[in-house]
Amino acid sequence: MLPIHIVGSGLTGATMARLLADQGLPVKVFERREHVGGNVHDFMHESGIRVHTYGPHYFRTSSPLIWDFVQRFGRFYRHEAIVKSWVDGQFENWPVSGEYLRRNGLWPMSNPKSKGLNTSGDTFEAAALRMMPAAVYEKFVKPYTHKQWGIRPDQLDAALAKRFEVHHDDDPHLTPRHRWQGLPEDGYAAWMLKMLEGIEVHLGVDYLEHADALGKASITVFTGPIDAYFGFDLGRLQYRGQQRVHEFLPETSWYQPCGQVNNPSFDTGQHIRTLEWKHLMPTAAQQQIQGTVITRETPFSPQDIDHYEYPFPDSQNQKLFKQYQKRAQQIPNLLICGRLGEYCYYDMDQAIGRAMVLVKQHILPVLTVNTEPQLVNLSYF
Repeated sequence: MLPIHIVGSGLTGATMARLLADQGLPVKVFERREHVGGNVHDFMHESGIRVHTYGPHYFRTSSPLIWDFVQRFGRFYRHEAIVKSWVDGQFENWPVSGEYLRRNGLWPMSNPKSKGLNTSGDTFEAAALRMMPAAVYEKFVKPYTHKQWGIRPDQLDAALAKRFEVHHDDDPHLTPRHRWQGLPEDGYAAWMLKMLEGIEVHLGVDYLEHADALGKASITVFTGPIDAYFGFDLGRLQYRGQQRVHEFLPETSWYQPCGQVNNPSFDTGQHIRTLEWKHLMPTAAQQQIQGTVITRETPFSPQDIDHYEYPFPDSQNQKLFKQYQKRAQQIPNLLICGRLGEYCYYDMDQAIGRAMVLVKQHILPVLTVNTEPQLVNLSYF
């Protein structure tokens, strides 16, 4: 049979390539960048500190299936992320702690609509204020959200808001309820290479520019931006990315109390968070390092698709996405998926789980039933 073309080697594309290759199917992967893994990538700083190239990737899952899958490609050491916010001149837990609310006279929360989220007719700001005390919104959420998206929160859709969470036991960890949490011992770059081991991978190839020269495929799985696939002819979907500035502090053992500190206030800079990578390393490795590496991240609106990270959460962009999605439905042999293809933010475990579902429910059955490639149609949206 003709090979399956997978465009993009990020988590979605690489997971699908691995699962399909495991079934003995011919797979070719095409990647624009000069490394595999998409944004799941890291590098070793000369100090011996491992830095995540495209921001921190905290792996966590409660799915035995997903946990077993990721361990095929490398051992993980336990790491439970801790995030704090720099608020009123001190480090506060995020998600906000019960201790903070009690200390500031904000508990019990008096807002009668704080128990749920009804997004109908709401803005993000209105929905958020129904979930949390106004003081928490003003200090932790409003300026952070404004920085992240570049517009006022009252211009964003309510669907961006999530149920307000308070860690009543003051657990400082970001996601304490996930059963498995960790980072690959040899780093994400090596882990992604292992996932694609034995699969034909072409780096530095822009598929959209060279598709005709790359030969025919039984199915094309495109994990890049859906608007890019159509040449942006209906207009560009908006994305946000992060400009990252790394700094090595050779005489500083520790710069901050945890790996990630959010910086919501505009008064303390345009950057949205500061990362100290040594916190993400195993304790034994930390003790061998002299100095520390920090990274400041500042949101911006990229035009280069290699810098796309966060789909924009408003109704105008969703409307445009639906137009592109409808067109994709009409094209046989094509599956557009992943964070950029579905214009949807996925955590790492969600991206892997989504890829598993697509392979099992939408690709393998089609390949089994249809012997003629031209009959394949993956219009499942």
